[in-house]
Amino acid sequence: MGLFRNNTKKIVQEFKNKSEYYSNDLSKEIKESLEDLKSDFEENNDVIPEFLEFVSELKTKLNTVEVKKLEEFSSKLRKVNRCAKNGVEALRELSLNHRKVTTQTLRLYEEFEY
Repeated sequence: MGLFRNNTKKIVQEFKNKSEYYSNDLSKEIKESLEDLKSDFEENNDVIPEFLEFVSELKTKLNTVEVKKLEEFSSKLRKVNRCAKNGVEALRELSLNHRKVTTQTLRLYEEFEY
């Protein structure tokens, strides 16, 4: 019986080590992706206000059909901006949730070992 117990401990320890390794690797990738996405978003976030200011200047020089098209395009760009912002937030939440799950999983391994 003792042999089985030692073998089980080895297996659990091996699973724990591999799980921790893969989890840390994934955490690193998520963190890097979040940093890249966040910096890209922050770098380009001021484009929308600049574009909207440009649109308001152009409106006086365009006919009503062109103004309508430009406003529709502006609306679509604002939606793209919201999607990008939501993407950054979703990746941030994924990062937090992954860390939480990793911590819980490692606790489960520790409980199982004892």
